[in-house]
Formats: sequence, C-alpha cells, structure tokens
Amino acid sequence: MEVRTVHAPRLLTCAIAAVLAVPVYAQSQLEEVVVTAQRRAEASRDVPITVTTLSSEQLATANITTLSDTAKLTPGLRFDTQGPSMQPTIRGVGTAITTSGGGPNVGIYVDGFFQANSYVADFDLLRVKNVQVLKGPQGTLFGRNTTGGAIIVTTDDPSTETAAEARLTYGSYNRQVAQGYATFGLADNVAMDIEGMYRTGDGYFDDKLSGDDKIGEYESWSVRLGLKWDISDDVSLLLRYTKTDKDDPTTQLTNAFVDDGDAGFLSQVSAAGRAVYGVDDTRGLPLVYFYAPFAVPVPTKPGDVALNPPVEFKTESDIYQATVKADLGFALLTSYTQYREDSSPYYADLDATAIPIFNLYVGPDDESFSQEFILASNTDSALQWTAGLNYYEIEDTWDVDASFGGAPFFDYGGSTTTTKSWAAFVDATYQVSDNWFVTLGGRYSDDRVEDASFDTNPFTFFYEGPNGEFIPFTGAPGTVIPVDDLKNDDFTPRIVLRYTPTDDSSIYASYTEGYKAGILNVGGLSQKPVEPEEIEAWEVGYKFDNRVLALELAGYYYDYKNLQVSSYQSGAAQIRNAASSEIYGLDAQLRWQVSGDFSVYSGVAWTHARYESFTNAPYYSYCDPTADATSLLFCLPAELGGLGAGSLVQSLTDASDGEMQRAPEWTGNLGASYDIPLGGSLLTLSGNIYYTSEFYFDPEQQFRQEDYTLVSLRGQWTDASGRYTVAVFGDNVTDEDYRTQVLFNTLGIGSVWGAPATWGISLGMNF
Repeated sequence: MEVRTVHAPRLLTCAIAAVLAVPVYAQSQLEEVVVTAQRRAEASRDVPITVTTLSSEQLATANITTLSDTAKLTPGLRFDTQGPSMQPTIRGVGTAITTSGGGPNVGIYVDGFFQANSYVADFDLLRVKNVQVLKGPQGTLFGRNTTGGAIIVTTDDPSTETAAEARLTYGSYNRQVAQGYATFGLADNVAMDIEGMYRTGDGYFDDKLSGDDKIGEYESWSVRLGLKWDISDDVSLLLRYTKTDKDDPTTQLTNAFVDDGDAGFLSQVSAAGRAVYGVDDTRGLPLVYFYAPFAVPVPTKPGDVALNPPVEFKTESDIYQATVKADLGFALLTSYTQYREDSSPYYADLDATAIPIFNLYVGPDDESFSQEFILASNTDSALQWTAGLNYYEIEDTWDVDASFGGAPFFDYGGSTTTTKSWAAFVDATYQVSDNWFVTLGGRYSDDRVEDASFDTNPFTFFYEGPNGEFIPFTGAPGTVIPVDDLKNDDFTPRIVLRYTPTDDSSIYASYTEGYKAGILNVGGLSQKPVEPEEIEAWEVGYKFDNRVLALELAGYYYDYKNLQVSSYQSGAAQIRNAASSEIYGLDAQLRWQVSGDFSVYSGVAWTHARYESFTNAPYYSYCDPTADATSLLFCLPAELGGLGAGSLVQSLTDASDGEMQRAPEWTGNLGASYDIPLGGSLLTLSGNIYYTSEFYFDPEQQFRQEDYTLVSLRGQWTDASGRYTVAVFGDNVTDEDYRTQVLFNTLGIGSVWGAPATWGISLGMNF
C-alpha cells in the first residue's frame, strides 16, 4: 500500500474545497459586517481594503481571549515577541526593534485610541464587539507606523438598559479566570458600566535547576469603568478609565536554541579555529557560550528551562480616555483624547545557560498623550469623505541594569526619547456613475524626536556619531550624552478605483503608501539616525456578500525601502536599515452560513517576502580563536569584557534575496460552528484549525521555525432561558511543539516555546 504525505497548505486547500462542495440547505442570513476601516462606518464589501473582521461570537467559539490569539483566525498575521515586546507582523511587514522611541509597524487601536507601547500590546479582550485586521499600509487613514496595517478593537458602550454577566474558568496548569461585566443607567441619558477580570495560573514551565514547576506562575487583573452621557440627541460624551496590572514571566522563560542545521555558527570560523572547538558544525548543539553545556550539562526540552533568577515581567497601566461625538447634520465630528501611563519592567537571563553569565534588568516607563479630531460625511450624496487632525506625544524612558556572574545588579546605562507627531489627512470617495467609484486621499505627517539621550555603561569605550564616525568616550560610567533632535516628514497618498457589478459585490484596484518614522539608536552604541521606512503598495481585490456567503479575494505587490532591522549585542540593540525588499502575495477568506445551524469561516494567505538588497545583515557566529584583533570574529579576552574562545560574536553578511523575518509563505485557518437543539436548550460545537508554514525569526535566516498546526475545540451548552452556559474547550489539542520567539544576542541564543495542549471548563451567567 502506498502512503502519501499531504502537506498542510494542500490539506487546507482541500478542506476549503470540501466545504464549498457541501450542499446548501435552508439558510439563515449572516449579519452584515460593518467596519470602520476608512474611519467611518461602512459595509465591509464596499471597503476597498483587505479586512478580516472577527465578531464576538467567532472569538468565543475559537477560544480567543487575548489580542495575540486573533492570529489563529487571521491568515497573514503573526504575533511574535522579542523579549517581552509583542510585535504583530502582517504580510511580512513588522518589526523586531526594541528601543526607546522604536515604535510598531502595525498600529493597534482600541475604540479609536492608538496604543504604542509594544510591551502592553497583548491585552485581554474585554467586552469586545469585534476585531478588524486591516492588511496593507494604512498611511493615509491611520498615519505613521502602519506600514504593515492596523488592528482595530471595538468594545461595547455603556447602556441605560441594566444587564450583567459573569464567567468563571478553570483549566490546565491551575489556570483560573474570573470575569464580570455590568451596565446600568444613572439617569435617562446617563449610563455607566464596569468590567473586571482576574487571571492566575502556574504556567507550563519546569525549572531543571531548582525543580520549581511553578516558575511560570502568573497573575493579572484589570478594571475598566465607563460613563456615557447623551448630552442631547446629537452630542454624546464617553469617559473611560482602565487600570491593568500584570505579572507574567512567560516571555522571559527561555531555553537554548538548538541548531537545526541553518544557523552555521562555525561557517565563518577558520579550519584552525574549528580544530580548537573540536567540531566542524553546530548541528544539534545549543547555541550558547560554547563551553557552558560541558561545564553545567542541563538537558532541556519544550517547557523546560535552566535559568538564573530573577526572571520576570510586570506591567502596570493607567489609561484615561474621553470620546465626544457630535452630529453636525452634514458630518459627524468625533474627538478622541487620551492620556496613559505604562510601566513594564522586566528581568532576563540573556545567556540562556545554567551558569550565571549575564542577567539584565530593563525598566521602560511611558507617558503619552494623544488628541485626534475626525470629521466624516453624514449624508447620502455622491461624495463621501473623511478629514482629520492628529497630535501624538510620548516620553519613553528606559532604565537598564546588569549583573555579571551572579553579582548584584549595577547601573548599565539607559536612554530616553520624546516623540511628537502632527498629522492632517483627507480621504474622499466620489460616485462617478451607478457602478463606478473613485477615492483620493492624502496625509501629511511631521514627526520629531526631541530631548533624546543615553547613559553610558562601564563597557562603553566609544560610540558611533551621527555621520558614522566613531567618537572615543572618556567620561565616567553613567554620563548622560545628549543626542541631536531628529525630524522627519512625509506625505502618504491613496488612490482607489472601485466597480460594483452587483449590489452584493465589488471589484477594486488601489495604490497606497505607508511610512514608519525614523528613529534614534539610543539603545545601542550607534547614534546615527535610522532612516524612515517607506512602502508603496498596489492591490486588486474582489468582495462578495449576499448575507449567506461572504467572500474576499485580493492580490498585492509591495515595494518596501529602508527597512529598520535590529540585532542585539551584549544586551544593546543595534538598529540599521535594510536597503530594500519586495513582497507580493494572495489573500482569500470566506464566511458561509451553510444552514441555519451550521456556519463556516476560513482563510488562506500566500506571502512571498524577500530582501532585494541587504548587504550588511547582522550574522551570529562563534568567535575564531585564531583571528586577530582587527577581525569581527576576534575572541575578546576576559580582561576586555569578553568570554574568550567559545563566545558569540556578531559579523555582517549579505542577506539579499533571503526570506524576510517572521514571514511564512503559507498561513491559513478553517473553522466551523454547529448548533444542536436539545429540547429547549442548545449545544454548540465549534473548532478552528490554524496552519503556518516554516519561517525565520531573524533577517539572516539562521533561526528557523518549522511549520506547525494548532487545533482548538469547544463545546458549549446554553440553557433554555439563554442565561446560563457551560463550556469545555481545548487549545493545541494535538500538542504541537512551536516557538513564540527566538531571542538572538551575542550572549546566547534563547527561545521560548508556546503552550502545550491545554483544556478547561467555563461557567457563564447572563442577567
């Protein structure tokens, strides 16, 4: 008997084809999907942007509880971490930068408010109406730092109609979650709501040094208050305060990355140098200080760690928001005002070994303020338009301490930046005829980094000046060195032509541009400004939605210049521009109400993302014991702060034509939900399959993640009154091993493994 291997992309395609072949029974209709992708409410099929919209029901049936979980339902989207920094990537466009003033490539907006700090980007989804993932650059409508796209989270407003709900969850590894929500009226035109969440658990890690199976123990809580005042029939004011507190070391629990044959850590070392090490390649070896595994042999596997304390990550946020909406007749005016404080300190064992070589403390503290005014047309005329003004300011301060060899922590430096951004934009769509629409838009942005400085550490002997020159440093450790202000401005246009062959469908072609502001490398030794990223995007698409079947198809091409990429040396970020990249691909997604009880959702994305020219890509290697002091492979002696032979170094290589980091060629999902009436009650069975092909965590293709598939299942019973629910669920039920990050550094290459198979039960009550 012949045994055939079916690869996951082919398997997913066959599954979708099988779904499309199911006969259609008497059907109920899907709800019309309304999105705010163009900063005004519109039917999704009329919006010439690739948008994945996830309803609250779809989030629940797929066990989605945090923002990063939405990647399992959104082909082309990844959420990866660099240390504790959560960084989304869409269609290969993302960032691995972690430095003061770094900024994202995918904008995250909650109820219209921008969230910049990547250390608090993965939050719990509270009372969410829907999540919209906008794919492709959104430079005109959303501005700076949306070269990859935007993620829009919309939550419920307070209501004068009294309602409440509560949910208790218990699961694997002692996971416990309590969540409650209540809304009520204080007067006929004043409503209030309150939501609270508490989460705790033991985590899924074991410390092989101490035997502690609770080293991954976590605890978090949040409270969210809202007050809505309908001042008149045309004007409303919504005030919100959110407090979050989180203690979760998961992203810091690294074990050594084992070379699967791609890393090539001895490929640049001479034959004489390899003779010193006694091996010709590092396949199968942990990529840490070479002699450490032999000094302290601690074998680890997914879920195991062998780290030196402290290892932790905490965040605390206070968020104050005010939203004013006024119906002016001809247009709707919305004002968004936000002030927030975020603190996100963490400790990390960067050498990823069982011996105490180097531990790091980083304490980012942010204060940000934003004000945005949006004026959107509110008539049925042939011209629909949106105009806006935006101001954003953030002071980003980082305190950095270090510990060598288990000694007490000492001041290792730090940095600070103040970023200020002004922008104005207009976007208008004109109906030329019954079936043709033309959209023109543009945004001007002015971005400045001011009051920037960095603190020197004891191992700073020189730094790179703004013109690339190396400047000797002669001051004492802790000296604050100011950095020149940085100014960037840019204009990002948008042009769209759309045709509607029927009321249920549309075809579009668009040209858009995106822009990521320049930054200063205050986290490393180089103070040379990093140039802004620029992306030009062409896209063609087709959308169909007849309330039974909703289908979206899109093809795109990106010309991407001056990518900002990071490497890490001795705990410091080294940021540079990759010359250029080329990205193109295809997207397809569908929702189908097969029958009144059976619904299906699915999507697949093919992404071809390559560096066109990247001649100075950072490359990690073992040092060469025979190299002289002029070589980048030189083994720095211990008296100069090095580890000698066996230490890791960073050199440069040509990564042109290489795959871009965090850009799998194939991603896809297939989900379904089936309702089974049981007398007066209801049993709902649902599940979701997510697949990603292999990809690299780094720009030089050394640290590969193999393809993997995640399966989620859920069964929920709802009583006849609809007030009580009982659900059992499982995530990663096939127990796949996969990494959520690779932390590359000249101190050691560490990786963090994703959660194994987990199960749980949830009790819900609605009043």
